[in-house]
Order: sequence, then structure tokens, then C-alpha cells
Amino acid sequence: MCSNQRRRGQGTLVHMRDVTVVGSGPNGLAAAIVMAREGLEVVVLEGAATVGGGLRTQELTLPGFHHDVCSAIHPAAVASPFFQSMGLVEALEWITPEVSYAHPLDDGRSAIAWHDLDRTAADLGADGPRWRAWMAPLVERIAGVVDLTGHQLLRVPRDLTATAQFGVRTLALGSGAASLLFSGALAPALLAGCSAHAAGPMPSLASAGAGLLLAAHAHAGGWGYPRGGSQSIADAMVTELCRHGGRVETSCTVTSLDELRDSRVVLLDTSPELLRTARAAPAAYKRALSRYRYGSAVAKVDLALSGPVPWRDPALALSPTLHLGGGARDIARSENAVAKGRLSQRPYFLAAQPSVLDDTRAPGGAHTFWAYCHVPQGSTVDPLPTLLDELERHAPGVRDLVLASAIRMPADLAAYNPNQVHGDIYTGELSLVQLVKRPVVSHAPWRTPIPGVYLCSSATPPGPAVHGMNGWYAAQLALRDMFGVDDTLQE
Repeated sequence: MCSNQRRRGQGTLVHMRDVTVVGSGPNGLAAAIVMAREGLEVVVLEGAATVGGGLRTQELTLPGFHHDVCSAIHPAAVASPFFQSMGLVEALEWITPEVSYAHPLDDGRSAIAWHDLDRTAADLGADGPRWRAWMAPLVERIAGVVDLTGHQLLRVPRDLTATAQFGVRTLALGSGAASLLFSGALAPALLAGCSAHAAGPMPSLASAGAGLLLAAHAHAGGWGYPRGGSQSIADAMVTELCRHGGRVETSCTVTSLDELRDSRVVLLDTSPELLRTARAAPAAYKRALSRYRYGSAVAKVDLALSGPVPWRDPALALSPTLHLGGGARDIARSENAVAKGRLSQRPYFLAAQPSVLDDTRAPGGAHTFWAYCHVPQGSTVDPLPTLLDELERHAPGVRDLVLASAIRMPADLAAYNPNQVHGDIYTGELSLVQLVKRPVVSHAPWRTPIPGVYLCSSATPPGPAVHGMNGWYAAQLALRDMFGVDDTLQE
């Protein structure tokens, strides 16, 4: 517990802080900003020595090589209503790539998702018109798609047309019927690579929804990321918080809600575990939380390279984001193996080479490379050899460019951030059930049964990604419940 936190004592008058936020990830900082803008006293407690949660950039390999510790590419941030309304998009220098993401295949071809939808369709040959017909309605109504997917599912969305268009496509992709639309290998690979972000069985409605949303972002706002690294987002959010009188205290680990009794409102940017063990939580709520499931783990690799990756296909050098691991069937096979608790023989890798467009990441023509694969909980298998084998298929000689590497296994991730339970970076399994029950079934899942305590992490709707929406909704609910402020609540 932080040394400056005041305890209740017998006969002692205790100052009641307005708001305490536990965790300085994007959702915790979002919640803190919303509360501070209302003139409330707000303090964010962060267990680590630096702020950011999943928004940290550090020299993980060699001096001068700046790697994103967790998230790296942020299409959801650029499209986020929270970031837009708070001026946080304008506060940063965003890099919007010409190529949103790319997917090399074993036969030497590459599926390229250009920011330009028409250019993407032109590269897909006979499947181009079908790709355009699939994606154009979602791109044109991206605000409605974001409203649908960026909230909880137990509500009537604002744009029913966008909802219908997105829903029909999700059903088709999630049932496997979408494969009948395309005759070639490129378009299915583009969809499979995006769908596999959800870390679950394929096909499924949850992975299909995630994949369609990401593919739509690729042609709408693009898959942008901030110059200087993900830490830039956290730093901008802290600046905004401090501008309204809030503050952050680092190296302050909270292990019990009893430590926060001197705060009128508590917002938890944490896993549900802190609530599951809270003495004040009703037994029924604890039982519901005990049924909340955590998903597959992650094994992550960061590389310091002496030069750019020598891709066979030069177009791959234009894309900061890559999906590796073969074609659509290979990707599904890999994700289904992990979902069953088995290590994939050829994993799907989500990879990023941010330094191709951001020269602040590495010195003197060198580069950084970031990648992770999904693995069963408890896996101890080093992903580096498998990643280098996969890269050599598409970029012969890349092995010779490796100056240093940093590996994080599931146990390392859980130790680094206790909210990544078992190495699950999504704070809970991404299934259709758990997109409705996140972490419980409720019209206001951010509100807990403990008076004044709210959950605002990725374990609440709308789930993971850097968009701040979970924190925004939780804070607006707390403002209405505890302070009588209801003019900002987003229904």
C-alpha cells in the first residue's frame, strides 16, 4: 500500500478522496480523465514503476532499440469515440501506413490490405469485386460498426443498417460459409489473419466479428500507430489527466479493496480477481466471477535487427503489421490446436515492424521487430526458433540480421502484469458467451454489487484493444451513480 494513503483510526477523521483508479492502462487512464474533467479529486495507483499498462515502450534488447512491451499497432485508438472526444487523437503524431496489414503465403504471393479499398480489390483478381462488396458497406458505415462493437451487446445499437450488414457477414464468416465466396487464397488469408487476433477457435462468431472489425478499420481509418511507440499514448493520457488536476502514483500495488476504503469511488482497471476475493462482494457475484474463463496465453518475441527484414516481396516492407503462418486453413488449424490446449506445430504469428515508418525506434538504419503467437496456458516452449523459421520462408537471410532478442513466456507476462492471468493478454477468453458475460451478464456490467466500486478493464465490454471505451463507460456510470452527473452518459 502507498505510504501516503491515510488509514482510518479510532476517533480519527479521515479525508475521503473522490476517486481512486487502480491501474494505469488505457482504460484506467480513460476513467481517470473522465472523472477529473468533472472537477473531482482523482488519483491513479499503478503497481509498476512506470505508467501505461499495455502501453509501454522500453529498450528490451539493446540500448537505442525501443520496443513496444505489449500492444504495438492501434486501429481501435484512431477510431475510438473516447480518444476523438478527448482530443487524444490530435495530441499525438499518428503514422497511417499505406498498407494496413500484409499476409505472405508459402507460394511467394502476398495478400496486401492496402488502406485504399479499391487498390486492395484490384490486387485480389477475381475475388476483388467480392472483397469490395463485402467490405465497402462496413467501411462506409464504420461509425455504426464501431458503435455496435464498441459497447456491450445487450443494447439496441444506434445504426441498425450497419448492425445488419455486420451481423450477416459475421454469421457467414463465423459459420465457414464465407469461404464459398472466394475462389483464390489471398482474400481468405486476409480475413483469417484478422480473425486470429481473437485467440480462439476458427471459425467462430467471436473470431469472425473481431476479424471483420479489424478488416473494416484497415480500409477506413487505417491501422495507425503513434510515432515513438505505444508509450506515447499513455504519456498523452497522463498529460490530459494532470491538466485537470489528477495525478498518478507509481510503484503502488493494491492487493485488497480494504486498502481503498478512504475513496468514495474505486475504478478497477484490473482482472476480476481482485473482486472475486473481496470480502465485501456478495457470494452470488463471487460465484459468477469464478465461472469467468481466461483464454489462451501468449509467447512474445522482440528482435533488434541490424537492417530491414529482407522480404522476398518488396510490398511487405511497406506494412508495419504482418500475419504469418501460412494460408487461411493453416491459420485456423493453428488456432484450433491452441484452443484445445495443444501447442501448434506451425503457429500463427501476429508481427509488427514499426521501424519501417518510424525512425525513432532504432539507431542508424537498424530496426525493431515484434511478434507473438498464441500458446496453451503454462507453455514453456521458446517461440524464437519457430518465428525465425517462419521469417526465413519469406525473408531469407533475416536470421543473420538478429543482433539481440527478448523473449516473454506466459509466466513472464503474468509476473510482469498480474492482470494477464496465466499469460492471457485479453483479460478473459474471447468467446461469444464471454462477450455477453463480461464478466457477468448485466445491462451495466461495469458496476459491481459493492457500493462505489466499478470494473473498467478489458474484462468488461467492449473487451480488449486500446480504445479507452471500457474506462469511459465505467466512469460515466460512476458519475451518475455517485455524483449525480448524468449529462455525459453514453447510452
